Amino acid sequence: MISRLIVVIYDGECDFCIASVQWVAKKIQLEALSFQTTRLEDYGLTKKQCEREVVVIKDKAQYSGAAAIAFLLEQRGNRWTSGAIKALGPISRFGYRWIASHRNSLVVKTATRYLKWRT
Repeated sequence: MISRLIVVIYDGECDFCIASVQWVAKKIQLEALSFQTTRLEDYGLTKKQCEREVVVIKDKAQYSGAAAIAFLLEQRGNRWTSGAIKALGPISRFGYRWIASHRNSLVVKTATRYLKWRT
């Protein structure tokens, strides 16, 4: 399925994920879909893939994990941060995986509160 909008498929049960998508959506038009309630096969995705990382689809391009975050930040106008994520490559991917596996940590909970405050 191809959409002119940016499609973000994320974990709809994760407070940090929800707050992040809402923060990004303040500046860009997107279609945010929780992987738990979306027909993933329509997008050529599996539940296992979406449990592991966010997926962003724009036209025929698909990004996941840290690359998806960099794409969304660039579209949002945060080009410096996006560029840093891209330039740091493996470190950014490690950071993404750390956040995804430490959602209940003080760091991630604090970031979630900040994002909610900014939306």
